[in-house]
Amino acid sequence: MSGSTTEGASRARLVQLLMPAVEATGHDLEDVSVSPAGRRRVVRVVVDRDAGVTLDDVAQVSRALSDVLDAAEVDEPALLGGAYVLEVSSPGVDRPLTERRHWRRNVGRLVTAHLVDGTSVTGRVVSAADDDDDGIALDTEQGSRHLARGDVVRGDVQVEFSRPGAEPADDPDDPDHPDDTDDTDDTEVDA
Repeated sequence: MSGSTTEGASRARLVQLLMPAVEATGHDLEDVSVSPAGRRRVVRVVVDRDAGVTLDDVAQVSRALSDVLDAAEVDEPALLGGAYVLEVSSPGVDRPLTERRHWRRNVGRLVTAHLVDGTSVTGRVVSAADDDDDGIALDTEQGSRHLARGDVVRGDVQVEFSRPGAEPADDPDDPDHPDDTDDTDDTEVDA
């Protein structure tokens, strides 16, 4: 067996072992990867859920997965080949949107949808139901656009530092803020 085939089989087996434990905590298993780190292996697990992932969630999932991996070390010692380090995290903003739930969880975000015909459309996700017939609704600069799920290869979330229509940060040193009582950080100067 070649190395990549063995790695693929190990990853598939890990997914099979870990998915029930992740789902039991109320999360979705998004990704599993294993990489060498000296004499150990690093098992990276990415989880998500509709309400987002908190640090408490990461701790809960980590405990559940540690139990599963510890049992696997006894039952299937070749699976990880010895010592391992477990890392559990939530998906980053650079994770491509490929599943229905990814689109649903990004309603309100600006995304670029890459289509099967090689073109792309950028807009804010208005709706993305789990039903195949509903597809994805985007609000683009050209107006509303409906995309059938079968026409979308993937989506990429666009990073926005200030969203249109978003409330400004609550800054008491802003001269227009009602609690601004001094002029130390104001830009206006009295002559």
